[in-house]
Amino acid sequence: MRFLPALTRAAALAAAAILGATLLTACGDDTKSGSADNPYGLLQPGVLRTGTLTDAPPNVYLKDGKFTGFDNDLLTAVAAKIDLKVEFVGTDFAALLSQVNNHKFDVGSSSITVTEARKKTVDFGNGYDFGYFGLDVPANSSITGFDQLTGKRVVVVQGTVQDDYATGKGLNPVRVPDYNGAVNQLKAGTADAWIAPAEIGEKSAADSGSKIKVAAKQLSPAPTAYAVAKGNDALRAALNTGLDQVIADGTWKRLQEQYYPGRPIPAGFTPGSGQAAPSASASAS
Repeated sequence: MRFLPALTRAAALAAAAILGATLLTACGDDTKSGSADNPYGLLQPGVLRTGTLTDAPPNVYLKDGKFTGFDNDLLTAVAAKIDLKVEFVGTDFAALLSQVNNHKFDVGSSSITVTEARKKTVDFGNGYDFGYFGLDVPANSSITGFDQLTGKRVVVVQGTVQDDYATGKGLNPVRVPDYNGAVNQLKAGTADAWIAPAEIGEKSAADSGSKIKVAAKQLSPAPTAYAVAKGNDALRAALNTGLDQVIADGTWKRLQEQYYPGRPIPAGFTPGSGQAAPSASASAS
């Protein structure tokens, strides 16, 4: 009988351990699948932790210590419609989609073109923008088109659709982790051309001190969209709702004009679900 108190204490400790583990598991499940105070399964309730880039103006970049650009300003407006704040964190594009799906970030914002290959890693919201491929070359280059790149040293940012394009054309591109790396290759004369998102390529050329020029551009075959972890349908649906609302109230149109002045919208492109009626200011051309 003198062993009974020890056994009782052991049983109590074991029960407490099981209860604690159960509570931790429940908390983990709430974070991942959503709960009353965190319906979108965010890393922090009420905060949209977003992976983005620091060096790709006018789409996504840092200015005076603040993340901005068309994609990021649009996401901030979308998040406000669904009562969320946005916390931006810089990363490399090559790692972004896997980081989203591994729940390091809730969302990926970086002018991400939707492709079938990428859909295997993440889920996408509705398209919010279109884009062009740009061809940047050194200022003294004779290259004037994409059909002149065979045998040339072509640089791309790793993991982008421009990387896919160059590889598909058999160009054996030089891959760099970020846009600054591509620009530096052109400035140093270690690359003959850079296949870039056209808007980023145009801004980089304008800021290059006449060392880089844009030789050509062509329409990208797919829209851009925000990326979320596979299976997070609640967050994806909420972002789609917020996107429709900022299209309807004219915010999307205003940001287009701010960041891409004079850029024509391709025939047939409609951002969002196409179900939100735009306001008069939004539909004005």
